[in-house]
Amino acid sequence: MDLTVIFKAYDIRGLSPEQLGPDEARAIGIGFAEFAGTDTIALGHDCRLTSPDLAQAAIDGITSRGTDVVYLGEITTDMLYYYSGAADVPGLVITASHNPPEYNGIKLCLAGASPVGIDSGLEEIKAIALDPPGPVSSPGAVQDVDALAGYVDHLFSIVDVDRFTAMRVVADGGNGMAGVAVPRVFERTPIELIGLYLEPDGTFPNHPADPLRPENLADLLELMERETPHLGIAFDGDADRAFFVDDKGKPLSGSTTTAVIADWFLRREPGAGIVHNLICSKAVPETVTAAGGVPIRTRVGHSYIKQVMKETGAVFGGEHSAHFYFRDNFRADSGILASLVLLQIMSEAGRPLSEIRKDYEPYAQSGEINFVVEEKVEATAAVEVAFAHGAADRLDGLTVDLGDRWLNLRPSNTEPVLRLNVEAPTADDVAAIVESVSSILGAY
Repeated sequence: MDLTVIFKAYDIRGLSPEQLGPDEARAIGIGFAEFAGTDTIALGHDCRLTSPDLAQAAIDGITSRGTDVVYLGEITTDMLYYYSGAADVPGLVITASHNPPEYNGIKLCLAGASPVGIDSGLEEIKAIALDPPGPVSSPGAVQDVDALAGYVDHLFSIVDVDRFTAMRVVADGGNGMAGVAVPRVFERTPIELIGLYLEPDGTFPNHPADPLRPENLADLLELMERETPHLGIAFDGDADRAFFVDDKGKPLSGSTTTAVIADWFLRREPGAGIVHNLICSKAVPETVTAAGGVPIRTRVGHSYIKQVMKETGAVFGGEHSAHFYFRDNFRADSGILASLVLLQIMSEAGRPLSEIRKDYEPYAQSGEINFVVEEKVEATAAVEVAFAHGAADRLDGLTVDLGDRWLNLRPSNTEPVLRLNVEAPTADDVAAIVESVSSILGAY
């Protein structure tokens, strides 16, 4: 068993069958039970073909330590976060999120949906998993629980369905886990739901459940053209992330959605804090400041954002990758809750999203561009030298602020890849910076 690669990243996902099998899942279950130190752990899984066996192995590991398991079955990841928060128990979900069908992974949280990341528990869990203690004399029990009804009630304690107006929405579940919850959620609203690939299928037969890749939006856009809805939604495989398309068929970036939702929260709670990661558009902190809020910049990654939200009491947080976090959702991310909040915003504004978004998009962006670079440290240093006229920081990779434009270059944790994001006033300005960085990286 080699657990080294499993614990390289800030969470455990995107692993091949050779990297994550039942033996590894059982060992991680033991490590998590020992680290969490509680009587009960909630556990669920996605629809991938390997997920039931991995879930059973993790259950075996947890119960071998005398810890009880609340088994939630097939769930969205944010359903686990809901149950962890509501029941105040740690949680584990078997999922590889947006990764290909043959991959799998594990996401963990402590009681209250508190994050577990590389700096907040994974190293300790790894140490225990590599040298697990023997089983106890009295193993834990397993109890089946259906969390869906409570989860739906929880969502509608945050949004006000009475303020929703009648609209039509196309939702693409990508054959992932959105399908277990989206129909039950939308039947509580006056929204007409037009579903696409809402049947969970671990082979993902129609397209990968990764909405950030434009080619995976093709079927959604085609259906929207026929149905002319007010909003299109594309969920990733475990539905903790949602990507939105306006009534004109134009996708919103995660930054635009973050700015729209942040502005709405600040109208309700003036002066509140809003967390955004460092590759979000400058429009996000500018929107927050203009609305009288406090922008809080953080590293990329859910464990960092959740921790900063806890420390600061921020009401909302967003990532450019379309993860959206809510204080009243135990600071956890939820694609379905983000969808409901956006629909309430549209209802209250009485304007189409294609008009609303114009107030929040003053800049051009490159999107994330990946460069295969073997010498990542040296290459990053060369870029910093080339852009020495800007203000640089190393919060997460290299960020260079050039006034009305900026770039961020971050290394992958597991691949010989540097990820570049650029923003500037115009597309030509963005292209010029991308070309300059690309020419430097080509030498490494």
